[in-house]
Amino acid sequence: QFEKARKEIGRLNCKNIIVLAGNHDYRHTGYLLFKKFFPSKSVYDFDDAVIVTLGTARPDRDEGEVGYRQNQWMEKILTKYEDKVKIVAMHHHLIGIPDTGTDKIIILDAGDTLRACLQSKVNLVLCGHKHRPWIWHLGPLDIAYAGTASSTRFRGFFRNSYNIVEIEGGKVKTDIKIVGEKRFALSDLVENYKPFLET
Repeated sequence: QFEKARKEIGRLNCKNIIVLAGNHDYRHTGYLLFKKFFPSKSVYDFDDAVIVTLGTARPDRDEGEVGYRQNQWMEKILTKYEDKVKIVAMHHHLIGIPDTGTDKIIILDAGDTLRACLQSKVNLVLCGHKHRPWIWHLGPLDIAYAGTASSTRFRGFFRNSYNIVEIEGGKVKTDIKIVGEKRFALSDLVENYKPFLET
């Protein structure tokens, strides 16, 4: 399964591919295989931005956690990049979003991680996990959640989609692209939100 996933990801025409482990990847010693098939680093330094990845998946657990060591590490690392757009990527949700059920989907140490992100002047946090596109604006911090590009396990938004992040002049813009259809601002999806039973 990991070998097939690596082959499919290798078909993407993209210079920089960052792969994060999710809770399903860490089942039944999958955490060992994931590191074998998708070796990665934790800091990606670009001309105008830095991306820091946090591992939130834990073996044989659905819930995620950053942990105080990673939070301290992130804060220390990000002090080196004061002049760049700062992006943090993690699998699990930093804070809850509509249509995703129980709050157990957020990371166990959400308060500590949110504080670390705000104090480190992070511009954007990228999350996935529940296949529900969404975005929260918390002052200077945006928290963007991805849908699913290929799965049929939808939550509240019933089309395959992915997010596109553009950085220009120190500003971050996050759009959603519906597979085979249009692209629009992710914040438009939130502004036009109606609870599932009202649609």
